[in-house]
Amino acid sequence: MKISNVYIGGWFQRTMLQLSEIYDFLRECKTQLDLDQDKLNEYRKALEIGKIDYGVAGVEYIEFTTSSNMEIKIFEDGLIVLNNQSVSEDTLFSDIDKVQDYYENKLSPAFSYLFSLGAPVPKELANIETVYPYFVICDNSDKEQIDLLLSRTEKQKYFGVSNSKYDVIRGDKYYFINNKSQSIANIERYIEEQIFIREYKGQLHRYLNLHRIIWEKIDKVKENANVKGSDIIKFNAKLEGYAKTINLIDGRINQMSTYLPTREKIAKNDKELAEFLSISGYRYETLKDTLDYIKHLWTMTKNYVSSAQKLFSDLQGEVTNKSLDSLTIVTSMGVGASLLDLFTESSPTFSSFGFIYFFILAFLGWSVNKLMTTISSKRKYEINDIEYDKDIDSK
Repeated sequence: MKISNVYIGGWFQRTMLQLSEIYDFLRECKTQLDLDQDKLNEYRKALEIGKIDYGVAGVEYIEFTTSSNMEIKIFEDGLIVLNNQSVSEDTLFSDIDKVQDYYENKLSPAFSYLFSLGAPVPKELANIETVYPYFVICDNSDKEQIDLLLSRTEKQKYFGVSNSKYDVIRGDKYYFINNKSQSIANIERYIEEQIFIREYKGQLHRYLNLHRIIWEKIDKVKENANVKGSDIIKFNAKLEGYAKTINLIDGRINQMSTYLPTREKIAKNDKELAEFLSISGYRYETLKDTLDYIKHLWTMTKNYVSSAQKLFSDLQGEVTNKSLDSLTIVTSMGVGASLLDLFTESSPTFSSFGFIYFFILAFLGWSVNKLMTTISSKRKYEINDIEYDKDIDSK
């Protein structure tokens, strides 16, 4: 069996502006941002860059080779595809490891540093383990050879299709494409589109799960009918953190709607690609509907955290009012003591008893204020919120 190429890739939202920045970095290790030049040099050196080209194929892209015979394509919408061209059946898994290692430990760290300024990536998204689709290209292999290769990598086959030009067998993480008479360029276009679609769908699923997680965290803050006054500030801080995360993720979700129409138009205008896409079962319209659904969920999540923040802000105001009431009591006691002195002393005199009496009044005032503050912090405040039954099907 001859295995010619192994592809992996990923997608994260970018534009032609970032593509130009990547090109400047790859070509001359330059950037207009205030970044450490020594670090930039180190990251670029690790990439082992050979030839660099800038092209257009529906969208703009950069393509470069490495000294280890890998080829990397970076598209303006953020799609990245890596192709290991030195592959054999005996070394397949080590060849996959090589291209994955290059992606994770060389390319991704370089781009992470290059784009380290500006709006942060939410921590909930920063450390997500990615399961790559591995695309293995075989040349004119028979069914038994493909099935044997599949058995070494996957527990089950998801689907398979055959025609005169190619066979495609898909497992969970592996796609095996047996090339009979199709051009490698057309196969690469299919792989690029599959990586984009799979990553797009995967990101939407992450946002769905994050909605569930954050919603439950907000619920946990509100789960008690009563809350101590001293805990209100702490809960407010938690809600503020959730609101910041929600706003950052909401911005990422809103960006996604700009990429789908362009990819769909390019794919559907490519007659060779249309035949490939028909076997995948993915539809761009379905992805758009799913994106709209996720947008609605995050609108609900934003409204939910806002209502929770208002609830605890109102409680904080109530605590403040109680503290003012306590201060009024202490002040009244001081005024009363002054009036008592006024009516019991004919004229002010200095004495040791007067000093002792002054400190007793001060201590009493401090003690009463401390007592009122403690009572306020320990006091239970009722959370008046509407309870809803959870409909599992709605998520």
